Amino acid sequence: MTAGRRAEVTANGVATALLAGAWRRREMVRRVAVALGYARAPRWVGTLVGEVLEAYRHPPADRPRELALFVRTTGGWARGTASGPPPRVVRWAPVPTAVVRPRLPGPQLADLDDLARLLDLDQGELAWFADARGLERTAPETLRHYRWQAVDRPAGVRLLAAPKPRLKEIQRRLLRHVLDPVPVHGAAHGCVPGRSVRTAAAPHAGAAVVLRMDLEHFFGSVPAPRVHGLLLGLAGLPEPVAHAVTGLVTTVLPAAVWRRVPLPGDVAARERHRRLGARLAVPHLPQGAPTSPALANLVCFRLDRRLAALAARFGATYTRYVDDLTFGGAPRVGRGRLAELVGEVAREEGFRVNAAKTRAISSARRQDVLGVVVNEHPALPRRERDALRALLHNCATRGWASQLRGRDPATFREHVLGRVAWAASVDPASGARLRELADRIDWS
Repeated sequence: MTAGRRAEVTANGVATALLAGAWRRREMVRRVAVALGYARAPRWVGTLVGEVLEAYRHPPADRPRELALFVRTTGGWARGTASGPPPRVVRWAPVPTAVVRPRLPGPQLADLDDLARLLDLDQGELAWFADARGLERTAPETLRHYRWQAVDRPAGVRLLAAPKPRLKEIQRRLLRHVLDPVPVHGAAHGCVPGRSVRTAAAPHAGAAVVLRMDLEHFFGSVPAPRVHGLLLGLAGLPEPVAHAVTGLVTTVLPAAVWRRVPLPGDVAARERHRRLGARLAVPHLPQGAPTSPALANLVCFRLDRRLAALAARFGATYTRYVDDLTFGGAPRVGRGRLAELVGEVAREEGFRVNAAKTRAISSARRQDVLGVVVNEHPALPRRERDALRALLHNCATRGWASQLRGRDPATFREHVLGRVAWAASVDPASGARLRELADRIDWS
């Protein structure tokens, strides 16, 4: 075993021991000493545990690999390995506390055979789609599991990764059977059954100030080790199953795709571009996979809990719709301190607030949340509502074909009715009136 591999194994063993019981110094020191074969814990173990407790007030049960990486950066670890290679793990503590491995509804996946049966795969296919050999970054396009697309945005480029049909079906099964049964925080509204843009916007109706914030590179900010820890802890999957599922729901940006993305000219944009490339160069949640929103919501559980408590301290209400954070409340919400604290919490949870998109909007102006006006009650912006009403009126009186304006006739009806459905989901009263207009259209 190489020195690097031995250090990795030892750090993993220390992290496992730390998480395998009460999060108190004395018990943690004892568990680490037992794992490393010491009858009495040397001083450096106590130093290491002290540094861990200083960095993590609560056990990072959903991030054991992150904890293992942190262990190797501590001064205690440096002292313990100063005179030679790290000690070997002689006794693992694989049985975690109930907090780490709760039993939740869903299939009991005891091993990889159970997982393969759930996904209708054989073991070879399971290893291939989980990218067990790490080929995705260098494989040619025909062998990749995702189709990548770069979309230009005002603040930079966005890279979408659409899973190919077979992997997409695998991810849908995982979403339905493994992820959906796990509850998310009440503040999460994006891609959550029974919740919507309206449920995310409605709590802020009538607020004196609405503070809007955005998390930068949201899905790319959730690395594979964090997903793995989540599946081990919150979803209660055994280590081999959690590792395979992590491979099925995360990916890495192929080097050839990144080379084709043009470098922006602006200095600030180049820095954002560099950060994006660094995040996507390691396995992460792909933006475009059906499992990514659900996993991101679960990963954000502690972020949501902390921000909800922070909002309550300011007399505000907090909701999150994917990467959009919204706080509504008294005038003090917009005075800067709350936004500063939100940024600190986000950084501690592994995310970064996009300062350029932070907005504090008073009730004297149009308060827009996720495209919904919330000054009094959730409603469409007046211009959008009036334009849709005019379109429906013209379709009913002049014929729908007169309103195509370059749109595809085969999909125009779905386009119009989809806009009406969106309006009704935001404001049921206004939507009912628009539906009456839509019912007058002769689509024949």
